[in-house]
Amino acid sequence: MQILAEVVGTYILVFIGCASALTDRVEKVGIVGIAMVWGFVLMAAIYAVGHISGAHFNPAVTLALAAIRRTRWKQVPMYVVAQLVGATLGSLTLKVLFHKQGNIDPIATQYAVTTSHLEAFLWEFIITFILMFSICANATDHRASPGLAGFAIGSTLLVNVLVAGPITGASMNPARSIGPAVASGVYTNLWLYILAPLLGALFAAMVYSGLRVPIPPHHNTTDQPPN
Repeated sequence: MQILAEVVGTYILVFIGCASALTDRVEKVGIVGIAMVWGFVLMAAIYAVGHISGAHFNPAVTLALAAIRRTRWKQVPMYVVAQLVGATLGSLTLKVLFHKQGNIDPIATQYAVTTSHLEAFLWEFIITFILMFSICANATDHRASPGLAGFAIGSTLLVNVLVAGPITGASMNPARSIGPAVASGVYTNLWLYILAPLLGALFAAMVYSGLRVPIPPHHNTTDQPPN
C-alpha cells in the first residue's frame, strides 16, 4: 500500500508539474504560473497520501530521513524504485499526450548556458537544503502543527521554483530529473541533478537534527517515524 502510494503520488507530482512547462509552449504560463503549479500539486499530493506513505516522492528525501532514523532503511530501496517508476510513467504519459509538440525537452532539468557546473550544483544543493529543512521542521517534529505540513512544504517548493527555476529548472529531486530524462532522451548533466539534491537533503536533515528536542514523556502523541 505504501509503495503504491509513492508511485501514484510521484506520478501526480511529475505529471502535473512537468506538464506546466509543456503547457507554457501553448499558452504562456510563465515562471510564476509554473512555480504555483509545482507548489500546489505537491501540497495536494501530500494531503492525499501523506497519511499512507509519508509522501516522500523524492529519493533524496527518503535517504535523508533514513539517515536520521525517521524512516526505516529496509524501506529505502522500495521507496526509491517506486518514486523512479512514478516519475518515469508520468513523463512517458506527457510524451504521449504532447506528441504533437515534436519533443518534450522542456521537462528535462537543464541549467542556463550562462551558469557554470559549480553554480548549478550550489543552486540545487541550497534549494534542496531549504526544501528538506522545511520537511524536517513541519513533518517530523512533534512541535510542529501536522495539519499545516502540506501547506508549508508546498509553499517552500513554490518559492524555490520561482527563484531557481529559470536558472537550473529547480529539480530538488533525482526522480523528477531521471523520469523526464528517460522520456525525453536528454541526459546532459543528469549526475548533477542526482548528486546535489542527495547531498543537500542529507545536510539539511543533519542540521535540523541539531535543533530537534526529545519528545517529553508526558507528550500525548501517536506520531511514528515516516514509513
